[in-house]
Amino acid sequence: MTMTKNKKSTQVHSEYGVDSRYKTKKERELDSFALMQARLERMKNLPREEILRAKLLQLKLKMENYLKEPVYDKQNHFAHFLEMYVDALYLRRIEFAKDINVTPIFLSQVINSHREPSEEFILKLMIHSEKVFKNVGEFHKKIWYQIYFHEKLCNTMSNQDKWRPDIEKQVRHIEFASLTKK
Repeated sequence: MTMTKNKKSTQVHSEYGVDSRYKTKKERELDSFALMQARLERMKNLPREEILRAKLLQLKLKMENYLKEPVYDKQNHFAHFLEMYVDALYLRRIEFAKDINVTPIFLSQVINSHREPSEEFILKLMIHSEKVFKNVGEFHKKIWYQIYFHEKLCNTMSNQDKWRPDIEKQVRHIEFASLTKK
């Protein structure tokens, strides 16, 4: 499809936007590179608070999207989101550990999926997040619990072939037909 504008021919390509004025792939790539450079330069001049706000909003959206879908992969999503949260706010993780009164070793073990988070840890994380997001945007108190249990549920359901045969041997039940007989 071609359009005429100021007596110049312009091709319309849906994958590149409304219209594309590039005659070659190289022109498009150079323009794309120039645009990315301009964006990076603009980002360098953003205040730290705006960058932090953007990172926190991005994290919140990723967490909310994760909760909407059943996820059947081996990644520890709770640990991944925790890592993103801590690294967005702190230059050193030891500072976060101090702020929520846990040992740096415990924090490291949770982030690296070597240890399950305790209930107390999740409660502290919940309170910390509430305070941090207070000036950023709405952040549900229960989201850290939801992430943790959503991951557990998805892992349990996706690994049935491993645990079900042994567990099924231990479970007895009465037949439905015998329940209806008197």
